[in-house]
Parts: sequence; C-alpha cells; structure tokens
Amino acid sequence: MFVANTEDWWRNAVIYQVYIRSFADHDGDGIGDVAGIRARLPYLERLGVDAIWVNPWYPSPMEDAGYDVADYRGVDPVFGTLAEADGLIADAHARGLRVILDIVPNHTSSAHPWFQAALAAAPHSADRDRYLFRDGRGPGGDRPPNNWISAFGGPAWTRVTDGQWYLHLFAPGQPDLNWANPAVRAEFESILRFWFDRGVDGFRIDVANRVAKDPALPDLTAGTDEAGHPYTDRDQVHDIYRGWRRVADEYQPPRVFTAEAWMDNQDRLALYLRPDELHTAFNFDFLTLPWKAADIRASVDGTRSALAAVGAPATWVLSNHDVVRHLSRFGRPQETLGHGPRYVYLNALADLPLDIDLGTRRSRAAALLLLALPGGAYVYQGEELGLWEVEDLPDEARQDPTWIQSGHRVWGRDGCRVPLPWSGDAPPFGFGPAGSYPWLPQPPAWKQLTAERQEHEPESMLSLYREAIRLRRELRGESLRWLGSPPGVLAFERGGGFGCAVNVEAAEPWPLPDGATVLLASGPLTGAKLPEDTAAWFSLPG
Repeated sequence: MFVANTEDWWRNAVIYQVYIRSFADHDGDGIGDVAGIRARLPYLERLGVDAIWVNPWYPSPMEDAGYDVADYRGVDPVFGTLAEADGLIADAHARGLRVILDIVPNHTSSAHPWFQAALAAAPHSADRDRYLFRDGRGPGGDRPPNNWISAFGGPAWTRVTDGQWYLHLFAPGQPDLNWANPAVRAEFESILRFWFDRGVDGFRIDVANRVAKDPALPDLTAGTDEAGHPYTDRDQVHDIYRGWRRVADEYQPPRVFTAEAWMDNQDRLALYLRPDELHTAFNFDFLTLPWKAADIRASVDGTRSALAAVGAPATWVLSNHDVVRHLSRFGRPQETLGHGPRYVYLNALADLPLDIDLGTRRSRAAALLLLALPGGAYVYQGEELGLWEVEDLPDEARQDPTWIQSGHRVWGRDGCRVPLPWSGDAPPFGFGPAGSYPWLPQPPAWKQLTAERQEHEPESMLSLYREAIRLRRELRGESLRWLGSPPGVLAFERGGGFGCAVNVEAAEPWPLPDGATVLLASGPLTGAKLPEDTAAWFSLPG
C-alpha cells in the first residue's frame, strides 16, 4: 500500500476514471457494477493512481447512462447496493485510493420525485418552480418558449398535458432544475453532506457551467459567445459553488471538486477555481488538440497563465466517456483536423483513414506528455491498455441518446464506452463471467490488449503507464521551463533536473540535451535522438 498524499493531494494527483457500466461486471448481467470495481482495486493500486472517479451509480431510468438521476442518495440495483458502495469506499481507502463521485446538478431524471410532483401540480406552483416550466409562445402557447436546442439534438423543450413546457438542455428525461430556487440549493448541499459523511473524497461536477440560466430565457441569437450567454457561464453560478466549497471545507480533510466545464475562454474558466470556489477543472482545450506541437505548447502556456492568476493547478486529460478515444483521434491525418470540440466526435472523424499503429505510437508519447506536465492528470479507463474507439458497433447495439434523438444520424459516444478486456482470448474477455454478454460488444482484436496479457510485458502500454506514474511521484513543485528545440519538438524541464521531450512532428530525430540520462521512453530511440511520434523522460546533470 502506498501512502496517501497531504491535504493538497489534488494539485498533482493522477485520477482514474471508472465508467462503471463498462469497467467490470461481477454478477454476469453484462453491466459493470460496484462489486466489479471492488474486485479490481488491486489492479488500480498496482497502476499507482491516487484516486478513482466513478461515473453516476445512482438510481436512474438510464435514459442517459445514469446522468438522469432519480435519487441522489442511493445506488441503482443494476450497479449494487448502498452497503456495497460503502464497502468500496472503505476498501479503496485501505489501499490508499480516494473515491470521487459524479454529481449531476443541472438536471434530474423525469422520474425524480420532485419532477413527478411538478407534473401533478398546477402551473406556476411551488413544485413547478424547482424546474424551468414556462408557458409557450404563439396562439394557444403551442410553440416552445424559446429557440434553444438540446445538446442531444432536437428542441430543448417538451410540452406537458396542461400546456406548459419544461426545459431540458439534454434529453427530455432530464428536466433542468431552477437554481434560482433556494430549495434546489439546499437540497444539493444536503446531498453533498450525505456522501461526504459516508467517506467520499470529492465530486466531479457534470456540466458545471450550465446550472444558472438567464431568468428571461431569451432566444439564443447567431454568434452568441460565452460572454452574456443565456445558459452557459452565467455569473450567478459562482455563488452556488462558493456555497459548495463551504460545505466541502467543513470536513477534515477538506473534500474536493472538479468541474466539467466546456469553455473556450481559459480566463473565464479560471474564475471557477478561485480560492473560495472549486479546486480543479478539466482542461478541455488540451483534450481537443490535434497532434501538433505549436497547438499543444500554446494550450499548455495559455492554461498555466490563466490558472496561475487564481493559484490553481492545471488538470490535464486526453480522453473521457464523451469523446472519441485519443488513440483513434491521433491515428488519423492531423493536418485535416482543427482544434476544438467538433474534432473529438466520431461524425467528424469517421471519413478519415485510421492507422492504429500510428495512433498507438502517438498515444504512448502523449501519455508521457500528460504525466510529465505539472498539475493533475485524469486517465480514462482503458487508455492505459491502448484501447481504440470501437467505430463499427451495430446500429441495434447503440444506446447513446445522441444517436436516438438525432434520428440515427449522429453516432454518439458508445464507441468509447465498450467494456474493458481483462483476460482471455475471446469476449467477454474477463469483463464478466464466462458466457455473459457485455452491454456493448467488444472487438475480437482486443485479445491482444487485455490487462492479463500486458501485465508482464515490459514494453506494453500498461507497463508504460505504471512506470510513468511511479516516476511521477518523485516530481516536486509546479514549475515548467521550456528548453530550446526545433519546430515540431516540445521539450521542458521541471524542478530537480527532470526533463521531458516529445517529438510531435519533426521528421529529423532530435538529439536529447547534452548529459541527459533517459529515464523512460515511449518508443525506441535512435542513439540519443528522439524519433518522430516519440517522447522521453530524462534527468539533467547538475
């Protein structure tokens, strides 16, 4: 067992994202569960991560894979029981692993008791005021209150039987809460305490920047950016999170928050991380980068500069449960890819040829870059195995609401959510008991990538991640100084003589600095030179 870090552990933590449906299935129903996570804790301990973040496990109709929550104080029977969740938290802590849960404050499920009460209540009642019900426009109110579009496609409004409409920025089964209502604030602060009292170490906050809306709910006009947006990054959101921070600081050690906030403006993002608000936020600017050296350096510098103004660390991430796995993004021609959210979804990538070997080389190099940068890092389950996006799922297997609400035009996110391959030569690859059928089909070619097969291969992706995380523990401080390098190469040093170099796109191998001793490399070096699509960690003399 390794020793947990100090109270500021989150400033440089490596946190492993557990997409519970696809991590490990203990009972054989094809869906991952709490017992499966508990059984795989030794694997996570050997990997060396500091904490796990578990996607929603609450009771839910599963219209959006658990992000439609019907009860924030329970565990859905498909995943297990509250007692099993308590056991997982205790088991993880015994192994030096912290546990971060997902909280969904923008909306509930339409099956939530509050929303059911709202449907039964009269228009303009107190029960309806917990959500965003409005009268419609036009004759008879038969047109939606405004022109907002759901993130999953189609209108963001659904009409109920008495003629009013309710807002859902996501699926119709995910009605948006009214955060101007004090009862909503009080309820969520109570939910935080419920889980903190059970030992949970923090929360990842789903769509953290969308909870506050302009009370006028105006139409969204062409060209609207984040400044003045009617439902994104409203100034009122900061008072909500200051309240959450006060709750987290009641505990010893203080609990922590990570914001999911897709935003273009890093300076605006930094406002969420002021000392009396949230602790960290995912760096989606970094996640949406192509494999281009100039773009990567600009993102690193811009992020560090913006967050330094509020004393917050960066939080680097390459993949998650919402985007195409980075191996499959990096394995495509990068000159055709732009920088931004559009380029991390399958519909924007599927027509570009995929070279898995190239994507693997770049992913190995990107892993060393990710883990060398000062700040925190998130690892999405399976990236440490070198998994690629499953792009050929049969249509009948797809379950993402994006696929459904788009009329089967947008493939959605199922391809990055395919259950993990743990062992064996054929599905279910140890994800569940022999003879069980995972909720999404696994590609037979993953037999080369199982955790069991990679366990004792020194050159495997799994071994690379383990060694990098182990060496990372010796790094100190949050400084970074760029070293001189030609276009296409990124090189920097951290305190204590540690250096990292990544040849992103220079055809000519780059010689490492004089006197450098290689500690770890993502691939073979050419003498003391770094070939294209390769990264190395090294120590510098003196």
